[in-house]
Amino acid sequence: MTYRFDFGWLLVYYPQILHGIAITIELITVAAVVGIAVGICCAWVRALGPAWLKPLVAAYVELIRNTPFLVQLFFIYFGLPPLGLRLSELEAANLAMIVNLGAYSCEIIRAGIQATPKGQFEAGASLAMTPFQTFRYVVLVPALQRIWPALSSQVVIVMLGSAVVSQVAAQDLSFATNFIQSRTFRSFEAYFFSTGVYLVLAILLRWVLARLGRMIFPRTAAR
Repeated sequence: MTYRFDFGWLLVYYPQILHGIAITIELITVAAVVGIAVGICCAWVRALGPAWLKPLVAAYVELIRNTPFLVQLFFIYFGLPPLGLRLSELEAANLAMIVNLGAYSCEIIRAGIQATPKGQFEAGASLAMTPFQTFRYVVLVPALQRIWPALSSQVVIVMLGSAVVSQVAAQDLSFATNFIQSRTFRSFEAYFFSTGVYLVLAILLRWVLARLGRMIFPRTAAR
């Protein structure tokens, strides 16, 4: 039996495809900005913060890192409404990705903080800086510089993992792909095309993050 490939549906469904790509880009942009900010705050607490907060942050990190992202997404979208917190599909997807990236980036950034020479902390103390000021002005940037490649990889992983948000009807790229497949019955072509788009998005995202790293940490680019 000879299978005839047909990608003619691209001309018909390109609005849905473009909309899905735009939603995927929006999701990872929000998750990257807010999730890394959450990770920085949590890393500060775990490494240098008040003792009473450390167990709470540790519990959050261990909970997220040891449960599936899909379960986290379902809990936020289906589990929170009975408690009075009802979120739209896109809001739930955004929150799930932020919470997930925040936990993973926390441990990555904490590794960078722990690799900071003790002399930098002592230098901050000698200038009468508080522990938070030492973290902000002395420790944070070198720590981020050390772990930027690992952090960039984690952002890409979260972007690829966002494909499951279609399970709560968030209209991302995978939602558009499923919609097109259900209308055309061209499963191979639809998912082959979707795979190619995710590949391009992942490569572009790595490139953007690498360029951003060279802008933030110019000394790294000069080496």
